[in-house]
Amino acid sequence: MAQVNKIDSNATGLSYAEEQSLKVLPGTPVWFPLEPNSYTDFGGELSMVARNAINANRQRKKGVTTDLDATGGFNSDFTQTNLQNLMQGFFFADFRQKGNGSPSGVTSTVYSIASTTGFFQGSLILATGFGVAANNGLKVAGVVTASTSVAVTGLSAEASPPAGRRLSVVGFQAASGDFQINATGDFATLTSTTKNLTELGVIPGEWVFIGGDLAAEQFATAANNGFKRVRSVAANAIVFDKSDQAMVTDTGTGKTIRIFLPRVLKNELGSLIKRRSYQLERTLGAPDDAQPTQIQSEYLVGAVPSEFTLNIPTADKVNADISFVALDYETRTGATGVKAGTRQALVESEAFNTSSDVTRLNMSIISPTNEAPTPLFGFVTEMSITINNNVSPAKAVGVLGGFDMTVGTFQVSGNVTAYFSNVAAMDAVRTNADVSIDFAAVKDNAGWVFDLPLISLGDGRATIEQDQAITLPVAMEAASAVAINANLDYTAMMCFFDYLPSAAG
Repeated sequence: MAQVNKIDSNATGLSYAEEQSLKVLPGTPVWFPLEPNSYTDFGGELSMVARNAINANRQRKKGVTTDLDATGGFNSDFTQTNLQNLMQGFFFADFRQKGNGSPSGVTSTVYSIASTTGFFQGSLILATGFGVAANNGLKVAGVVTASTSVAVTGLSAEASPPAGRRLSVVGFQAASGDFQINATGDFATLTSTTKNLTELGVIPGEWVFIGGDLAAEQFATAANNGFKRVRSVAANAIVFDKSDQAMVTDTGTGKTIRIFLPRVLKNELGSLIKRRSYQLERTLGAPDDAQPTQIQSEYLVGAVPSEFTLNIPTADKVNADISFVALDYETRTGATGVKAGTRQALVESEAFNTSSDVTRLNMSIISPTNEAPTPLFGFVTEMSITINNNVSPAKAVGVLGGFDMTVGTFQVSGNVTAYFSNVAAMDAVRTNADVSIDFAAVKDNAGWVFDLPLISLGDGRATIEQDQAITLPVAMEAASAVAINANLDYTAMMCFFDYLPSAAG
């Protein structure tokens, strides 16, 4: 045996697994790797109370352990994939997904799939994880046979595709001339003649991207393409209340317009609120250089997502500060080894840079009649958005640490520092105007949109320094937007696009 004198930080690793119930892992937990840049804290902090009786010796007696507080925090780059699954825990919700599933096999003409819910003729499908290259990529669905198959041209036979294969509906391609834009009302509307638009699975508040890469797949007027927020959905009409530019009427004649759809994550109501708990595993290297596979580790047990802060600085990477509050803390020796389970490989994904990958950032006063109101600023130097679930452990006699978690208000706040150009933002602070903010990031034909439908502003005092541009720091407090639109009954929403056309970037 050769006990090492030290272990370097590069020998450590961080993973998480979702618990079946508080402090209890499922029979075969799935461990997902994380990519921490740094840690703020990780582990258990014990509280001690010494015996301090009045005595002539003037000395204390050995105390006792009275409490345990277990927490964990780290910073990570925010990529398209690395934190996406974990975000469900911070939103206390499940993803609202479009059609998806794992085909049992592929012929030259169809994917064989048991559940075709959410798949329709014309659906844009992202196929991934197949062993034959022709079976991967963006596809257009042909005939869909219920609970049996989805027809697609250009496939190759693959009787036993790999375990990770998947079909995901990421959009829809309309028949020629079926999608039109009507801009004669208060807000612009996407209309259809034959397609039932409720089948797309789109909900109010969700963001979509209109237009493909080919001229035939997008409206002739650029203002009608791009990211749009949905206000309402009917069988033959989707109304938009946010857009980069004011949309115009367009019949879409001869066009097979594409619309790209995300998976939606928002703070839900009632029975849809779902508290998740996790175990976080930090490996600490091998203490014996003669046994390099015997890895010691430490765990946060019964860890509930507490705070998440998304940071968007100037000329840098999009990153996030993440923290958990846990009920307990455990360690395991190298001989004991890490906990059992299936360990997923890290999905490589590049960081979003804040110089060119943030494609939309808009803060404006909410308009009841205009999908493209004038922004309150043109450019920002930095921004952060914080989700705080106000989690705290419930303590009791006879329990070291907590026996359960108390969850408080879903609180969303943030800060923006913008370049000053006019007093509109100052006036919005003074009048307590109804304001909304959203921003989008796109990279490598994928991306996401973060939207706060209703915020109030604070601060707003101009910063003036010699030889520098005037800046305006603004504080934000988000709230449910139900007061301005009954359909916007949430505080924050994230839309993850598994596929976007190159035109989106």
